[in-house]
Amino acid sequence: MQTVQSLLDGILMGGVYALAALGLSLIFGVLKITNFAHGAMMTIGMYTVYALCTGLGLNPYIALPIAIIFMFVLGFIIQRFLIKRIEQAPAHNQLLLTLGLAYIFENVILIIFSPNYKTISVGGFEKALHIGELTVAPAKLVAFCVVIVVTAAVYFLLYKTHIGKSIRAASQNDMGAKLMGIDVPNIRGIAFGIGVVCTGIAGGLLTPVMSFYPTLGESFQLKCFVIAVLGGMGNLWGALVSGLLIGVIESMSGYLLGGSWSDMIIYAVFILILFIRPTGLFGRRNRREN
Repeated sequence: MQTVQSLLDGILMGGVYALAALGLSLIFGVLKITNFAHGAMMTIGMYTVYALCTGLGLNPYIALPIAIIFMFVLGFIIQRFLIKRIEQAPAHNQLLLTLGLAYIFENVILIIFSPNYKTISVGGFEKALHIGELTVAPAKLVAFCVVIVVTAAVYFLLYKTHIGKSIRAASQNDMGAKLMGIDVPNIRGIAFGIGVVCTGIAGGLLTPVMSFYPTLGESFQLKCFVIAVLGGMGNLWGALVSGLLIGVIESMSGYLLGGSWSDMIIYAVFILILFIRPTGLFGRRNRREN
């Protein structure tokens, strides 16, 4: 039964990982930029929810929609005024800009909120739910449900709306999108904002689940890269499936081998899969015509 419990915990946590990686995958898929400030943006989502809870006395789930607006505006501004200027620059310039932003964000949070661990409690969520012999933390269950809803909403936005079609067009052919009358600079800003929102929601959902501190995002960043690459960069459902897979591997390896083995097992599986599928589990292989 403990094995099933670990599997369940892995699935619930993997959903949050998947949402955070979805934002990273979306940003890369549209802008072709690897965002090394991704972990810091996740932390911003956490502290935005925390500030709304402590400052206004809001429930974290009520504070989340307000945080979403803030995260979108933040992402849009970053893309339009900073990232836009280095889109055609060498990859190392993009890396250094986003890495620099990460350190700035982390230090601003450190100055405002101090390095102390923060926690948020939700009324009525103190007791775990019992399903037979299984135990489920209510905050994790709510987080997983929100992840499914948000992932479906992002899918609907990208594939069923005019904005989504414009985002996909801009990601496939910049010049072609411009010739079709699409405002590509604004579309890129919107896409980056949506990616940051996904990351911020993931961070906000974790605030009732765990204690957090200004540099916590760094521990999630590499994991998000692993998930995004495994799912095939830019693949929406690939990120979701890979996130669940990584969550299960982390939980099961921690249970069977001990917590210190989890990261090593995750990266070993990651390397093994890339040997077999270099483009990721759901990535498309480039075919060259002879």
